[in-house]
Amino acid sequence: MSPIYHALVLNMHQPPGNLEYLLEHHEWEAKEILFAYDRVTRALWDYEDLARVHLAMSGTLMETLSDPGFQNRVYGIVDLGAMLWAYQNERIIRILGTGYYHPVLALIPPNDWKEHLTRWLGKARHLFWRDRFDGFWPPEMGFCMELIPTLKRLGYRYVLVDSEHVVPEDRMRWEEVRYRPHIAEYEGDEIIVVVRDRDLSDAQLSGMDYGWFNHELHERTKWCDFPPLVTTATDGDNGGWFRNTNDKANFWHVFYRDMLDAIRKDWTPIRPTYIEDYLDKYGAHGRVKVSSGAWNTGWHHGVGFVQWTGSQPQKDALARVWHISEQFREALEAAAEDPQRLAQLDQAHWRLLRAETSCNFYWGEAWVDKCHADLDAAVDILEGRHPAED
Repeated sequence: MSPIYHALVLNMHQPPGNLEYLLEHHEWEAKEILFAYDRVTRALWDYEDLARVHLAMSGTLMETLSDPGFQNRVYGIVDLGAMLWAYQNERIIRILGTGYYHPVLALIPPNDWKEHLTRWLGKARHLFWRDRFDGFWPPEMGFCMELIPTLKRLGYRYVLVDSEHVVPEDRMRWEEVRYRPHIAEYEGDEIIVVVRDRDLSDAQLSGMDYGWFNHELHERTKWCDFPPLVTTATDGDNGGWFRNTNDKANFWHVFYRDMLDAIRKDWTPIRPTYIEDYLDKYGAHGRVKVSSGAWNTGWHHGVGFVQWTGSQPQKDALARVWHISEQFREALEAAAEDPQRLAQLDQAHWRLLRAETSCNFYWGEAWVDKCHADLDAAVDILEGRHPAED
């Protein structure tokens, strides 16, 4: 049997202060989330020879999980220090780069892209004890071609994109578009794009068993005249399938370990792989463009970013983000070599970046006020006033 390579990608994100809030007001939900993080490595210790998981963790989540005060607070629930140490096990986990405050990058000012990405790199290099991160996970899979030069300059080899937005420039069959990495180019900069299968990812999020998945991969790749790379990508900390504490009703024990057991017995051609290992062996083929868009969320398809821009208050908040980002750039240029003013502007900057958090827009109008609160604090600093304490 020819191998069918499978890349498993999980996104993990909590907005600033959310876990602390849940511990105070919805304790069991907070515990479910923490258990979901802790379960990743615990479920896979016996499968170091086979398990391969890509994790994308937002900077705000890393900030919370590595905070000594928060670690002490939840020590009787999860040993976060031990968990983060276990995440350094590169035999079973590879960390993907992402944006620090988890913004939909295609919706925010391009001047803010680099700062989101470099802040994340600084935190992740310290937390995971490595300098290089080959792959990039755009928060909410919100991608646009204009991101490519920034990703390349920060050292990323490949970026994950959703299958619904891939437009071949060369002639390709359906299975070639989905199950082969490609090259995308923008203004002379090229990057490898790895395609997330939206249909299989939907199944991964909602719940599936190994038998169904094995059959589906056979059917979807049977006409491939190349080694297929099937990539499934979802949240890893949302929904009952990932949060369920019952070993008979969660992703790791019902699906993933069953699949690994079948692989160990050589009952299936599926082979878990790290994306970079596949690229080292088989490379990328064909040129594509990627239409601007995000992944699907519930009944939203990701086209036009309607989940984050569907209402007037959402649009108004995003317009204000762009306006204050420009104000910040002007203030930064005017400050030039004034160390005291530059220190003040640094305080305004992180508030501006935090205002761009995707969750501030994802929930319709419910969280837009969080965006405005951070923008108000940034404006206070820009105009010489002291902002209210967080």
